[in-house]
Amino acid sequence: MNPLASETVAAETAAATETTAAPASAAPASAASSGAEASAASLSLRESFAMLADRLDGRLSLPGEAGYDSDRLAWNLAVDQRPAAVVVAASVADVARTVRAARELGLAVAPQATGHNAGPLAEDHGLADAILLRTHELRAVEVRPTQRLARVEPGAVWGDVVAAAARHGLAALAGSSHDVGVVGYTLGGGVSFLGRAHGLAANHVTAVELVTADGEFRRVDAQHDAELFWAVRGGGGDFGIVTALEFGLFEIEQVVAGALFFPIERTEEVLQAWAEWTRSVPDTVTSVGRVLRLPPMPELPPFLSGKSFVLVEAVIQEELERADALLAPLRALEPAMDTVHPQAPAELLQLHMDPPGPTPGHGDGMMLADLPAEAIRAFVAAVGPDADTALLSTEIRHLGGAFAPSAALEVAADRGLPIPGAVGGLEAEYLVYAVGIAVPEAHEALVASLGRLLSRIEPWRAAVEYLNFAERQTTGSRFFGDDGRLARLRAVKQAVDPTGVIRSNHPVGR
Repeated sequence: MNPLASETVAAETAAATETTAAPASAAPASAASSGAEASAASLSLRESFAMLADRLDGRLSLPGEAGYDSDRLAWNLAVDQRPAAVVVAASVADVARTVRAARELGLAVAPQATGHNAGPLAEDHGLADAILLRTHELRAVEVRPTQRLARVEPGAVWGDVVAAAARHGLAALAGSSHDVGVVGYTLGGGVSFLGRAHGLAANHVTAVELVTADGEFRRVDAQHDAELFWAVRGGGGDFGIVTALEFGLFEIEQVVAGALFFPIERTEEVLQAWAEWTRSVPDTVTSVGRVLRLPPMPELPPFLSGKSFVLVEAVIQEELERADALLAPLRALEPAMDTVHPQAPAELLQLHMDPPGPTPGHGDGMMLADLPAEAIRAFVAAVGPDADTALLSTEIRHLGGAFAPSAALEVAADRGLPIPGAVGGLEAEYLVYAVGIAVPEAHEALVASLGRLLSRIEPWRAAVEYLNFAERQTTGSRFFGDDGRLARLRAVKQAVDPTGVIRSNHPVGR
């Protein structure tokens, strides 16, 4: 951010120091009190919200008001978010105003852009005492081609960034879908199709702009608030409300990428061959082994609609001749369809065939320490051709390479990057994620199918989990282990937010 922009943000934030004139006792009406006292408290809270709404550049909606039900929607339409209020921010000043108002009212603030991975946040009525702060309308993207940097606002999605970077011949460590939010993805680590060569997206963040629980704007980097900068890179969204991220881009004009489709009846054969193949490929190859059961949908081409496959998705950062040689062992299995071809990195947003927009779903993930033949057999028993499963997509992503924690340190040293943050690498070799469409008539079958899969691959489970793929409430030790990182993260949280104003989907204190 240039000095003039910094001054502008500082001025906006200073304007947000106006306080909400509500009694200190104002609290949600669920507090233990007589009926009359509860009514008075509710009135005070509603008046305070009205005063906040008057100060916003954006808008505020309350339960029962027009707009509340649309404003509170998560990306996963099966997640029922019911916050005390929703603020849709139109400026950085709105973020600061909301934080200050919430703190005075004894409420929490839960920042959210696209609403991916919202399940843990909404579980057990987790938003009943919180303002849901939606930042999806703040989605400006600035690309600085000479520095190979991008600066993005909190509502930016990967489609925005990839398109802006591509105009300059640059690529980002993007998620697998166009509408994944950049900030949430990156704060949780960020596993990209380019990641085995470059590591987690969080490792390439050079600066973070955020509003902390005191309502103050900060810009943190390796030299300024270094401990907070360490925490937000992989530690999740528990430490402040990010208003901008700055991160590195890559000069990648072309990759060789696509998918090899096989009949689902060949699941074990293909996945055993793929798992063996992953043990020898170079770090320039990132791939996914996947079982896909597609429902009959008119928006799908006829050769996909209503069909089931086992497939291998691969992205290879090599010349075509070298990529063909690397793929030869898998092509020798004679796929029914082969979509692998040279392409611009921007095309990778279509490779994984994710839903084009918000969808009701039920899913979860697990990292694996290894993937021996026995693990593949257990996986196939749960989701293969003979399995009774309601899961639509079940995938195994190959990690290793620059995703490994030790490699992350080497990449940082070689490229002059900041020392990696709270999660610089993933302490596992593979990453499983499974999901199905959550419709009422299939809910029980879907829950059972997911449970069967995870229980069968449990023997190969890694010591920690990947924050972005954990769609249930999970303790901090499952993300950060027992090597001191969790204690350090909790110390940062205590320093910047001692009363717990900021609430994330995976709080470090849990």
